[in-house]
Amino acid sequence: MIITRALLVFIFCAFSWPVSAQTKGDPNKFAVIVNGAGGEAVYAKQFEEWTGQLSTVLSSRFGFDGKQLTVLKGATAEDVKRTFTTLKTQLAADNVLFVFLIGHGSFDGKESKFNLVGPDLGVTDYNAMLSALPTHRVVVFNMSSASGEFIKSLSAKGRIVITATKSGQETNATRFTGFLIAALKATDADTDQDGHTSVLEAFVYANRLTADFYKQAGRLATEHAMFDDNGDGVGREKLEDGEGLLARATYLDSLSTGEAAATAAAGRLLKERTRLEGEIEQLIARKGSMAETEYESTLERLFIELAKVNRSIKQAGS
Repeated sequence: MIITRALLVFIFCAFSWPVSAQTKGDPNKFAVIVNGAGGEAVYAKQFEEWTGQLSTVLSSRFGFDGKQLTVLKGATAEDVKRTFTTLKTQLAADNVLFVFLIGHGSFDGKESKFNLVGPDLGVTDYNAMLSALPTHRVVVFNMSSASGEFIKSLSAKGRIVITATKSGQETNATRFTGFLIAALKATDADTDQDGHTSVLEAFVYANRLTADFYKQAGRLATEHAMFDDNGDGVGREKLEDGEGLLARATYLDSLSTGEAAATAAAGRLLKERTRLEGEIEQLIARKGSMAETEYESTLERLFIELAKVNRSIKQAGS
């Protein structure tokens, strides 16, 4: 094979993997994860797993500082009230608060509630606690059954409210939480390729996965996620009628515009590396049907291109 020793050394060095930079904590962001009453053992286990997974991805990928990420497992009403009382003293007007409710919900025809261990808290309770906070930007993910009614009562200027269901009548256990976590882990959730993952992008991605699940299982969907971010109290499934602008401009990560651009560029390089590695594999598989000189020259070209891409990735990582 006509590849020089110098070229082999160059390829080897360029193949070294860059060390990923540690995600920095963002003092501007706070999050509360409320793991409610599980009821049956299978649900309790699932809610606990989702709570752990969500906590991990928020801290490891999106820069939520451990001191500003509160996780309430098997939460009671007093636990929730105490947490929001503490937040009143911690938050500033320009902070962003993310609230995640994982569990079961209910709707009695008048008020929607999120099930806790012991007495539940209704949507009016959550509205009162949120309204008492100094921050102007709040994002609420109520991922429980019958959660759709939360939009009507929580809707307000500066708030993004996301629910797993479209109404209080969708009372079956939901799967939206698992798909939201998948969206937060996905590398392709950043659909506009700006290096950021926005609340809207995470919602759309998770909503698509939820719909795909029911379709592939041949089941009638019993949950339809909705969001509201313009304060009109009307939930929608997509960007329309002035809905979605705030969610599109609110990011889970803490990247500056420049950092986001660098992240997007790195993403494109990784895709290019995957493409080149695939071409090399296909070329090697076709070796027996090709002339030796053609095979060697093509392989050498692909290796050189791959080495350049890996060098660029390494430089970006440093």
